[in-house]
Amino acid sequence: MDLNHFKEINDTLGHPAGDAILRMVAERLKAALRDADTLARLGGDEFAILLPDVRDGRKTAEKVARNILACFSKPFLHAGQELYLGAGIGIVVFPEHGEEVDTLLSRADVAMYGAKHRDIAHVFYDAASDPHTPERLQLSGELRRAIENQEFVLHYQPQIDLHKKCVVGVEALIRWQHPQRGLLEPDEFIPVAERHGLINPITDWVLSEALKQCRQWRNAGHALRVAVNMAGRSFQQPDLVGKIQELVRSIGTLPECLEIEITENVLMADIEHGAQVLQQLNEAGITIAIDDYGTGYSSLAYLKKLPLHTLKIDKSFVLEMARDENDAVIVRSTVDLAHNLGYRVVAEGVENKETWDLLEILGCDSIQGYYSGHPMGVVQINEWFNVCPWQIGQGSVEA
Repeated sequence: MDLNHFKEINDTLGHPAGDAILRMVAERLKAALRDADTLARLGGDEFAILLPDVRDGRKTAEKVARNILACFSKPFLHAGQELYLGAGIGIVVFPEHGEEVDTLLSRADVAMYGAKHRDIAHVFYDAASDPHTPERLQLSGELRRAIENQEFVLHYQPQIDLHKKCVVGVEALIRWQHPQRGLLEPDEFIPVAERHGLINPITDWVLSEALKQCRQWRNAGHALRVAVNMAGRSFQQPDLVGKIQELVRSIGTLPECLEIEITENVLMADIEHGAQVLQQLNEAGITIAIDDYGTGYSSLAYLKKLPLHTLKIDKSFVLEMARDENDAVIVRSTVDLAHNLGYRVVAEGVENKETWDLLEILGCDSIQGYYSGHPMGVVQINEWFNVCPWQIGQGSVEA
C-alpha cells in the first residue's frame, strides 16, 4: 500500500508533520486489521500487510482492502488542520502469483502502481499488465512507432441531455489500430505510455483530432461539445493551457467546444498546481469535468472552491442503482450535492431504460452509456446521428 498526497504534506508542513501523519495512519491501519494480520512499514509512505492462513485469498483480501480504504474516509488532524489522504493497494496471492518472497513483493508493487495509475483503489496482480514482462517491453517499442505513424483512432460516445432530450456532446476515446493485434482498448496501452513517458504526445494527438472533428460537426450544423480525458502526467505539463489555446486557435473552433475530464486522484495529487491549471482553463473558456466521481478520496472542501462545471458519476454506482438501494442513495446524494454547488451531473454506465428513467426522476442532467450509444468511430457515429431519436447539438454553431 502506498499513500496518495503524502509528498504534498511533507513538502508543505515538513517531515516532522509527515512522521506524525504516518503514525496516525499506522494506528488506523492496525485498528482495521485482524489479530492474525501483520502490518509493516517498508519505507517512506509504503506499507505491507500480510494476511496468513487464508483459504479464499481474493475474497478476504478484497474485504481487508475495503476496511483499509475506509480508514481514509475521515481527515487526519494535525496542528488544527484537516489533512486528507488516500491510498493505492496492490494485492498478490500465494502461490497463484509466486512462491518466493521477492517475487511476491515485486508483483504486489506492480499491482499497486497499476492501481494508482488507473485511479482504482485496489488491484490484484495481473501478468498481462506487468510492465516488466518481455511482452510489455515489446509493446512500449511498438507504441513509439505507433506515435510516429499515427496508428491511433478516436471513437466517440454520445452524451444525452435528459431535460432537453438532445445529444449535447461526445466523449473522445482513443483506440490503437495495431497492425498485428488489431484494435486495442486504452487499458492495454495507456499504462505503458504513462510508465515510459509517452503519454504527452498521445494526449496532444487526441486533443488535436477531437477538436478537428468537433469543428467538422459544427460546420455540419451540430453544436456539440467534445470531452477529452487528461492523464495525470499530461495535466502536470507546465504549458498545458497555452498548448490547448493554440490548438483551439489554429483549428478554428471555440474553447467552449472542449471539455477536459480529470479524475479526483489526478487533481488531488497536487491540489495547488491543479487549482491553478483549472482556473486558467476556466478563464480560457474551457469546460472542466471531474471524471469517475466517487471512486477517489478528494475533499469536498477542495471541490467547492474549484472552478468546475461537471461531475461525472462513476459507472460502478450507476450500473446496479435500479436494483441496489445503496447505489441509488449515492447517486441521489451526488446529484443533489452537485446541483447545490452549481455543477452539472453526467451519469456514466447507463445500460437500460430502467436506469435512464430513475436518473431522470432524480434530476440528473445527462447520461452516457450503452443504452443510448456505444463508442463509435467517426463514420458510425455520423450514421447514428441520422437515425437516433434525439436532436443533435443545441444553440449556435458559429465559430
